[in-house]
Amino acid sequence: MVFAFAGDSTTTSFKFEAFLYVRTRDGGDLRIQPSREEGRVNRPSYNECLVEAELRARSAYAEPHRYYHNERHLDDCLRQLDQIPGLAEHDRQLLRWAILWHDVVYEPGAFNNEELSAQRAERELLGCGVEGDDAAEVSRLIRLTKSHKADPSDRLGALLVSIDLSILGSNPERYGSYSAAVRKEYAHVPDPMWQTGRAQVLKRLLAANPLYPDTAVRADFEQRARLNMEEELKALGGD
Repeated sequence: MVFAFAGDSTTTSFKFEAFLYVRTRDGGDLRIQPSREEGRVNRPSYNECLVEAELRARSAYAEPHRYYHNERHLDDCLRQLDQIPGLAEHDRQLLRWAILWHDVVYEPGAFNNEELSAQRAERELLGCGVEGDDAAEVSRLIRLTKSHKADPSDRLGALLVSIDLSILGSNPERYGSYSAAVRKEYAHVPDPMWQTGRAQVLKRLLAANPLYPDTAVRADFEQRARLNMEEELKALGGD
């Protein structure tokens, strides 16, 4: 993709293939305006529609209250997907869409983040002409990230849940940065309440057997993830 950039610090125009898009920031929200030619708004093609939908999704991950559930987390998950061998291209695309929208709605402490994210993904995909069965499958996958449970026979579900939890099996330094970032997202919660709530989350994750429903991801991350969570639980005084 080739982009030709021009503009000031608040408005950037760039060219994507044959279309001109204008990216503006208004109160922190990213808006993508379709191109205009001779006073007429061009109707985007299928691909351009998905480009705009992805940019809208990515703008959500840039919200200022996100310290972990941000674009770094999104791109880490996409990189994990890239390393999964043996996936049909169609399945890989479904997982990519599920990853893209799985945390598009994120308010710390809210119980409906996954549901709202699933609804937004389905709405965006249908609006871009994606087949209804594919859009429904993406929304189903996103809903699995609420419980982080998937039947091992559900290959795509097992992969999405495992990829989303892969941070837990990172090296201790990266894990420490992750847990500190999540704490910043809950900065409004007093320490005693945070320690209790976080300990409950860790105990629930540790009780999962296995933690990672996908066998290949499990082999890479499960042992390290359990060690990381046990160490954090001790630090919280919850062991």
